[in-house]
Amino acid sequence: QVQLVESGGGLVQPGGSLRLSCAASGSISNMGWYRQAPGKQRELVADITRGGSTNYADSMKGRFTISRDTAKNTVYLQMNNLKPEDTAVYYCNAQSGWTTYWGQGTQVTVSS
Repeated sequence: QVQLVESGGGLVQPGGSLRLSCAASGSISNMGWYRQAPGKQRELVADITRGGSTNYADSMKGRFTISRDTAKNTVYLQMNNLKPEDTAVYYCNAQSGWTTYWGQGTQVTVSS
C-alpha cells in the first residue's frame, strides 16, 4: 500500500511563489501533480517519470517546474508567478504497478 503525504500549500499573493512537496512510501514509478478548482474537473499540472522525463499542461509551462528526488521518493512542484486562476486543491499522484494512488490534497489560494 502506497501512501502519499503532501505539504507546502497556502495563501500567496499574485505573482508570488510556492513549493509543494509529496513524499511517497513504497515502490513508485511515475509521479505527478493534478489540481481541481471549485466547479471544475481535476486536471493535470505536470508529471515526471522515474527517469526524470517531464510533461506539463500547456498553461503551466514556463511558470511551474516539477522535480523529483528518487532517493527520497519525493516529488516537488515549484510554482512561480502565481495567478488567481491557479487557486485550487493540488493533488499528488503516483503510479505503482497498475495502481494509481492519490494524496489528500493541499489547498493553494492566490489572492491579494
